[in-house]
Amino acid sequence: MASSRPWPFDDNDRPSGSVQPLSQADLQAILAHLGDDPDELQAGTGTDRPVVAVRVRTSVGRPGGSAQARWRRARAAEWAAWTRTLPWRIAATLGIGAGGGLLGSLLASRLGLVLGGLAAVAAGWGLRFRPSPGAVAWRRGAAGERRTARLLAPLEWHGWAVLHDLAVPGSRANLDHLVIGPGGVFVIDSKQYRGRLRLDPTGRLWHGRYPLAPTLRAVGFEADQAAQVLPDPGVAVVPIVAVHGAQVPWGKVVMSGVPVVPAKRLPSMLRKLPAVLRPEQVAWLAERARLHFRPAA
Repeated sequence: MASSRPWPFDDNDRPSGSVQPLSQADLQAILAHLGDDPDELQAGTGTDRPVVAVRVRTSVGRPGGSAQARWRRARAAEWAAWTRTLPWRIAATLGIGAGGGLLGSLLASRLGLVLGGLAAVAAGWGLRFRPSPGAVAWRRGAAGERRTARLLAPLEWHGWAVLHDLAVPGSRANLDHLVIGPGGVFVIDSKQYRGRLRLDPTGRLWHGRYPLAPTLRAVGFEADQAAQVLPDPGVAVVPIVAVHGAQVPWGKVVMSGVPVVPAKRLPSMLRKLPAVLRPEQVAWLAERARLHFRPAA
């Protein structure tokens, strides 16, 4: 699906393989519907939405299934490791409680039991089981994918097919969401962040101390793989990063040819795109996707 159209960006992160790069017209079509007024964006008008008489239904994957499975495996492994240290944790809690009780009895005879109990509770709380940040990130990621799936679900009434958590054949990668409809074919990567995203003086996008360049490369690779598996639809397979919980600079930003948008704006953005696929093309591509992809979890 390689395209001969000129690459409209100046960086070196052009997706390789069969992904068609976004043309300037493609990019403007997407960004034209990402205005600064969310209410206006959500409302839309009846004239700029393609009329589709067929509801496309397809079922592959469970939103956030593989991320939820990773969370459960990580939590189970960490719980097993924590239980192996339980004897010394109990001993430490009792020892700290006894020490607190002894100190309290030296201060006042009636304080020994109170201070001992408080010290034991504080020690037990500090030594309690807590999943690691890495494990919790999988749980948050699964929640973000489920939220994106709920936002995308109404598109099915407007001629779109929405598939979730798809394993990429021959790869460890998975597609969070594959969306096929009148406006084209999109691979959407859900991200659940806190705080805000920021651009540094060199034009790179960051979330806290972490650059988003690896995320952008990953979703570009996933779109490339989807383009290789699907029959050539004659349109670009567009990667999108959908962000939950964090502010996106200017309400939208395009990095390395990948639009990064607030997740809540996705449904109206996709519905307002010019129609490039006929209903029968959408149904055929959705069926091919259902047959070629398998649930990742």
